[in-house]
Amino acid sequence: MDRSDKEQLVASLKDAFNETNLVVVTHYSGLTVAEMGDLRDRMREGGAKFKVTKNRLTRLALEGTQFQGISNLFTGPTAMAYSQDPVAAAKAAVEFSKKNEKLVLVGGALGDKALSVDDIKALATLPSLDELRAKLVGMLNTPATRIAGVLQAPAGQVARVISAYGQKQGEAA
Repeated sequence: MDRSDKEQLVASLKDAFNETNLVVVTHYSGLTVAEMGDLRDRMREGGAKFKVTKNRLTRLALEGTQFQGISNLFTGPTAMAYSQDPVAAAKAAVEFSKKNEKLVLVGGALGDKALSVDDIKALATLPSLDELRAKLVGMLNTPATRIAGVLQAPAGQVARVISAYGQKQGEAA
């Protein structure tokens, strides 16, 4: 990798860090190509990305970003999961590491706050942004259907009373 390639890599990593809310640092030693592909697919499904990085270049890219406090985590065979959704990368990494012990969580950061492995696991238990949106829409939609039902009930009752009254008048005539 020549100097210009390294500069481009550092610039692209810096852009990724500036557009990201969550970074999870992992060690991936022993993962096969197929397992890495499976991990990347799961990350993509959750709205996250997974990238094997060069430690020295990643530490350079971290300088001046909100994640510069985790630069000490980039030692050994590291890869990082990152996402704009504050839960997606953590959820995918934790789920994969439960099934495959070769992926080891090292730490991470949510914004400028450094996260321990336990913090990442706790974050992974939270619902994702999409799940929260769906719940919110469901909560907002339910009262509307109830209100519509309540408003329709009196009108139906009035219609039945008028119908019964009309039938009664018809019988009397």
